[in-house]
Amino acid sequence: MQAHPSHAHLSQLISKYPKAAGAFFQTYNDLTLAQKWTDIAVIDVPECGRAAIKGLRPPLTTEEHHSVCVVVPCSLAESLSTSWIRHVFARLGTDAPEAMFVAICAEDSSIVYYKISKGIVKPPL
Repeated sequence: MQAHPSHAHLSQLISKYPKAAGAFFQTYNDLTLAQKWTDIAVIDVPECGRAAIKGLRPPLTTEEHHSVCVVVPCSLAESLSTSWIRHVFARLGTDAPEAMFVAICAEDSSIVYYKISKGIVKPPL
């Protein structure tokens, strides 16, 4: 991990949150290298013992525009609660988007992204 080019940018938060370091490092590199997000910023979320990643997600269709998204990396072995999710939204404050993504990282390097919305939201038709 230390030899990877992104490690220097992430090292402070990796050392601050060693339990979440693997998921954070894996998600950051997936978003920047594979998913091609831009304007990436790292957000410290001490209430949840980890860092989150904020950036511009590229459009999925020609009708979409770049959208600002927040991703909170987690390990598959972790247990999450609604209070934990509320802490993340509270930490993001007024900059919080209507929804965030939780990246669940497995030991085999696979990542599943779950969209979590504030309150009750009607699904799109």
